[in-house]
Amino acid sequence: MSSAAPRLKSVLWVQATLRRWQGEGLFAAVLNSGADDAGAIFVVINRLDGTCDLFAPPPGPAIDAQGDRHFRRETALPVSWADISTRMKLRRKNDPDLWLIEVEDRHGAGGLKLVPE
Repeated sequence: MSSAAPRLKSVLWVQATLRRWQGEGLFAAVLNSGADDAGAIFVVINRLDGTCDLFAPPPGPAIDAQGDRHFRRETALPVSWADISTRMKLRRKNDPDLWLIEVEDRHGAGGLKLVPE
């Protein structure tokens, strides 16, 4: 018997996370809808000061044994929206099934679980 938690479909994780953020008073939106079942999820944290952070699935499994989805920081420092847009345009050429969601959060990573750097 496997001890791994069931994998939550990407579309359900996105919908639940958007609701959580909105419940916390944060504005969030889907910028690119991906594959419902297992599309990779990228998150843009818009700091509302002209800079953004980009979070991507980590190498290897993105979901741990408890079923929690993890992310890694894609950019070492906050970057401009234009930089994020360019990066994601290139990624979508290779992976048209990816999700891109944005949350406006001046103070953090929107509660994302991050892998240690």
